[in-house]
Amino acid sequence: MTMVRNTRQRQAVVLALRETPTHPDAAWIHTQVRSTLPNISLGTVYLTLDALVRDGVVMTIERAGQATRYDYKHAGHGHHHVVCRGCGAIYDIDAEDVPMPAAGLPSGFMVLDVRLEYHGVCENCAAGEKRG
Repeated sequence: MTMVRNTRQRQAVVLALRETPTHPDAAWIHTQVRSTLPNISLGTVYLTLDALVRDGVVMTIERAGQATRYDYKHAGHGHHHVVCRGCGAIYDIDAEDVPMPAAGLPSGFMVLDVRLEYHGVCENCAAGEKRG
Protein backbone atom coordinates (compact mmCIF):
# COMPACT_ATOMS: atom_id res chain seq x y z
CA MET A 1 0.00 0.00 0.00
CA THR A 2 1.33 3.41 -0.90
CA MET A 3 1.12 6.42 1.33
CA VAL A 4 -0.97 9.01 -0.49
CA ARG A 5 0.18 12.53 0.25
CA ASN A 6 -2.65 14.81 1.24
CA THR A 7 -2.32 17.40 -1.53
CA ARG A 8 -4.97 19.95 -2.53
CA GLN A 9 -5.53 18.01 -5.74
CA ARG A 10 -6.13 14.76 -3.87
CA GLN A 11 -8.40 16.46 -1.37
CA ALA A 12 -10.46 17.95 -4.21
CA VAL A 13 -10.75 14.61 -6.04
CA VAL A 14 -11.81 12.79 -2.88
CA LEU A 15 -14.33 15.53 -2.08
CA ALA A 16 -15.84 15.32 -5.57
CA LEU A 17 -16.25 11.55 -5.20
CA ARG A 18 -17.59 11.70 -1.64
CA GLU A 19 -20.25 14.23 -2.58
CA THR A 20 -21.76 12.36 -5.52
CA PRO A 21 -24.07 9.36 -5.26
CA THR A 22 -23.11 8.40 -8.82
CA HIS A 23 -20.07 6.54 -10.09
CA PRO A 24 -18.37 9.13 -12.33
CA ASP A 25 -15.58 8.84 -14.84
CA ALA A 26 -12.36 10.89 -14.70
CA ALA A 27 -13.68 13.54 -17.10
CA TRP A 28 -16.65 14.28 -14.82
CA ILE A 29 -14.36 14.41 -11.78
CA HIS A 30 -12.03 16.75 -13.66
CA THR A 31 -14.91 19.12 -14.42
CA GLN A 32 -15.98 19.15 -10.77
CA VAL A 33 -12.47 19.68 -9.41
CA ARG A 34 -11.82 22.55 -11.85
CA SER A 35 -14.45 24.61 -10.02
CA THR A 36 -12.03 24.86 -7.07
CA LEU A 37 -8.71 24.22 -8.84
CA PRO A 38 -9.09 25.78 -12.31
CA ASN A 39 -5.57 24.87 -13.46
CA ILE A 40 -5.72 21.15 -12.66
CA SER A 41 -5.16 18.98 -15.73
CA LEU A 42 -7.03 15.83 -16.65
CA GLY A 43 -3.69 14.01 -16.45
CA THR A 44 -3.28 15.07 -12.83
CA VAL A 45 -6.79 13.82 -12.07
CA TYR A 46 -5.91 10.43 -13.61
CA LEU A 47 -2.64 10.21 -11.66
CA THR A 48 -4.46 11.18 -8.46
CA LEU A 49 -7.17 8.58 -9.04
CA ASP A 50 -4.53 5.91 -9.70
CA ALA A 51 -2.80 6.73 -6.40
CA LEU A 52 -6.10 6.72 -4.51
CA VAL A 53 -7.02 3.33 -6.02
CA ARG A 54 -3.60 1.90 -5.05
CA ASP A 55 -4.12 3.18 -1.50
CA GLY A 56 -7.58 1.62 -1.24
CA VAL A 57 -9.45 4.92 -0.87
CA VAL A 58 -11.18 4.65 -4.25
CA MET A 59 -12.30 1.65 -6.27
CA THR A 60 -12.78 1.26 -10.00
CA ILE A 61 -15.73 -0.09 -11.91
CA GLU A 62 -14.59 -1.22 -15.33
CA ARG A 63 -16.68 -2.28 -18.30
CA ALA A 64 -15.38 -3.22 -21.74
CA GLY A 65 -15.59 -0.35 -24.21
CA GLN A 66 -16.56 2.18 -21.53
CA ALA A 67 -14.65 4.75 -19.49
CA THR A 68 -13.51 3.52 -16.09
CA ARG A 69 -15.85 4.71 -13.35
CA TYR A 70 -14.74 5.53 -9.82
CA ASP A 71 -16.32 5.05 -6.41
CA TYR A 72 -15.20 6.41 -3.05
CA LYS A 73 -14.92 3.73 -0.37
CA HIS A 74 -16.86 5.18 2.54
CA ALA A 75 -15.46 3.84 5.82
CA GLY A 76 -17.88 1.44 7.46
CA HIS A 77 -20.11 1.34 4.37
CA GLY A 78 -19.19 -1.78 2.46
CA HIS A 79 -21.18 -2.15 -0.71
CA HIS A 80 -21.38 -3.94 -4.02
CA HIS A 81 -22.78 -2.87 -7.38
CA VAL A 82 -25.67 -3.59 -9.70
CA VAL A 83 -24.90 -2.58 -13.29
CA CYS A 84 -27.57 -2.09 -15.97
CA ARG A 85 -26.37 -3.30 -19.36
CA GLY A 86 -29.06 -1.26 -21.07
CA CYS A 87 -28.49 2.31 -19.86
CA GLY A 88 -25.21 1.85 -17.96
CA ALA A 89 -26.62 2.93 -14.59
CA ILE A 90 -24.70 1.70 -11.55
CA TYR A 91 -26.43 1.22 -8.23
CA ASP A 92 -24.99 0.47 -4.79
CA ILE A 93 -26.26 -2.38 -2.64
CA ASP A 94 -25.19 -2.79 0.97
CA ALA A 95 -22.70 -5.59 1.50
CA GLU A 96 -24.63 -6.68 4.57
CA ASP A 97 -27.60 -7.52 2.33
CA VAL A 98 -25.53 -9.99 0.31
CA PRO A 99 -24.42 -13.25 1.94
CA MET A 100 -20.76 -14.02 1.32
CA PRO A 101 -20.04 -17.73 1.06
CA ALA A 102 -16.64 -18.73 2.39
CA ALA A 103 -16.91 -22.30 1.10
CA GLY A 104 -14.50 -23.25 -1.61
CA LEU A 105 -11.67 -20.94 -0.62
CA PRO A 106 -8.24 -22.56 -0.55
CA SER A 107 -7.08 -23.57 2.91
CA GLY A 108 -5.40 -20.67 4.70
CA PHE A 109 -6.52 -18.11 2.11
CA MET A 110 -7.05 -14.70 3.71
CA VAL A 111 -9.68 -12.55 1.99
CA LEU A 112 -8.64 -8.88 1.88
CA ASP A 113 -11.38 -7.49 -0.33
CA VAL A 114 -14.55 -8.66 -2.04
CA ARG A 115 -16.00 -7.10 -5.19
CA LEU A 116 -19.34 -8.28 -6.37
CA GLU A 117 -21.22 -6.92 -9.37
CA TYR A 118 -24.62 -8.00 -10.59
CA HIS A 119 -25.20 -7.35 -14.29
CA GLY A 120 -28.63 -7.16 -15.86
CA VAL A 121 -31.19 -4.60 -16.95
CA CYS A 122 -32.96 -2.04 -14.79
CA GLU A 123 -36.73 -1.72 -14.64
CA ASN A 124 -36.82 1.11 -17.20
CA CYS A 125 -34.67 -0.74 -19.72
CA ALA A 126 -36.63 -3.96 -19.22
CA ALA A 127 -39.88 -2.07 -19.85
CA GLY A 128 -38.38 -0.63 -23.05
CA GLU A 129 -37.41 -4.12 -24.25
CA LYS A 130 -40.98 -5.33 -23.70
CA ARG A 131 -42.39 -2.47 -25.79
CA GLY A 132 -39.86 -2.85 -28.61
